Amino acid sequence: MDQITKALLNEFVQQNALEALTEDKAFEHFTGYLVTAGHYPESFSTDDICVGAGGDCGIDCISVVVNGNLVTEPEEIEDLASTNGYLDVTFVFTQAERSAAFETAKIGQFTFGIRDFFSDKPQLPRNDKMEFYGRIWQAILNHSRLFKKGNPQCFLYYVTTGKWTDDANLTIRRDAARKDIEDLGLFRRVIFDCVDAEKLQRLYRESQNAISVEITFSQNTTIPDIPGVDQAYLGLLPASEYLRLVENESQEMLTAIFYDNVRHWQEWNPVNTEIRSTLSDPNTRVLFPLLNNGVTVVARRINPIPRRFLIEDYQIVNGCQTSFVLHECRDLIDEKTMIPIRLIATRDDAIKNAIIKATNRQTQVSDEQLFALSDFPKQLEAFFPTFDGKHKLYYERRSRQYNSMPGIEKVRVVNMTMLVRAFASMFLKLPHRTTRNYKALLRQIGTDIFNKEHRLEPYYVSAFAHYRLEYLFRNQTIDAVLKPARYHLLLAFRILTQPDSPPPMNSHQMEKYCKSISEILWDDEKCRGTFVAAAELIYTVAAGNLHRDNIRTESFTTALIAELNKKE
Repeated sequence: MDQITKALLNEFVQQNALEALTEDKAFEHFTGYLVTAGHYPESFSTDDICVGAGGDCGIDCISVVVNGNLVTEPEEIEDLASTNGYLDVTFVFTQAERSAAFETAKIGQFTFGIRDFFSDKPQLPRNDKMEFYGRIWQAILNHSRLFKKGNPQCFLYYVTTGKWTDDANLTIRRDAARKDIEDLGLFRRVIFDCVDAEKLQRLYRESQNAISVEITFSQNTTIPDIPGVDQAYLGLLPASEYLRLVENESQEMLTAIFYDNVRHWQEWNPVNTEIRSTLSDPNTRVLFPLLNNGVTVVARRINPIPRRFLIEDYQIVNGCQTSFVLHECRDLIDEKTMIPIRLIATRDDAIKNAIIKATNRQTQVSDEQLFALSDFPKQLEAFFPTFDGKHKLYYERRSRQYNSMPGIEKVRVVNMTMLVRAFASMFLKLPHRTTRNYKALLRQIGTDIFNKEHRLEPYYVSAFAHYRLEYLFRNQTIDAVLKPARYHLLLAFRILTQPDSPPPMNSHQMEKYCKSISEILWDDEKCRGTFVAAAELIYTVAAGNLHRDNIRTESFTTALIAELNKKE
């Protein structure tokens, strides 16, 4: 392994607290993260995608991205299907080799394992993680009627630390292997990429930066100076250039840039169907900029150069529906299709939130929901780093927000999905909804979750408890077999440290309540002992049945709480 790649690997290991892994296993996590980040830019744990071990079918990492979400549980497929009414699926397979050479035999082994993975009657032995991903695939198959955008996509990455030189033998073998996967008839698109050290280093640098895109934007008018706004432009942007803002290189939607948008994709409702009809007819397509309200892009930085703009760390705060329709209808777009656009650069979050609220008033969006999606996360972002030293956490409001900041361990970065699940488990006693019915939790945002009256301490406690538990899984203090019960473990930890029911979320008593839990979490020995005790309770209630179908139920939560009550 060359010195640059090794240095980047060591940095990744340190940032993600993977020091306990051997170098070959760490390299699998490293490569799996980098290629997955190209399809899913949000924070995630590489423990969830690494399958390399005996019985891995020659595959080191598997990532399944469905409707812009990294799926880590079979139950999430049902949730996404019922929430969205469609499934847009991308599989990402990785084989990582530290050697400096690409081998035709490895290509064959890799693709043979993938073919076996998708087989009706698999022949290769499978470890527990491979069996688990097989269940995710089966759950997807069970909802194949919802492949409204076409069959899944499949991306294969064979990574080494060598140099790819387009060797004829390797190229022919790679192309033949890709055709083998295409011939399964399961995928609308199959891409096989051989990644060498140079490309791996580029992927790492890209992963450390916020999302940025350069577009041609010649038909614009500069808005005069506005206090708090660095730059602002109004104009018409070619639809082909606009797609560069909302799609990645694989023509997948960058769902992370719609984080601040309060409506998300509404499928083919009457309004979106009408937009599609406009694009379908050449006579009306040219009228698109007159018939559409346009989109609003808010960026942290805009670097204008003649005719071109480099836009960094941006969000689409209004225009989600237009963006998805354009993505779905990209084959209908021609050079005359223009998009009305507001392009704004500001570092003032108050101005950004005001823009979000003003541009989203045309639909029924409550003040509570607007606050929960913009103002409350801002408070969490400011609150989490106020703790000293090893007690510090970071709430990520924007994709890759902390990636470029040196000295921040990525395991200490908390995103919205993880926090909602941890908080609902610990303080709302709903660990069974974290995967099976996550959409029900999302409906509680603005009321029971992220309520503007809530104190911030219970959110910090939930996040820190999750951080400590994941550490105990990594160092094998708690057996990985209990990972399906991770959110029940958080609930058990809270009740073991504070048997009394939580006080009102807006009360001063809540601060004291959370402080007593934090003191246990901050004490390594007490924290470890409490989580081990919680694990023993899970074993007792499970009575030997640790299957997800048993653990992820309301009846299991009720039984666990009853067992905890006996301890009082």
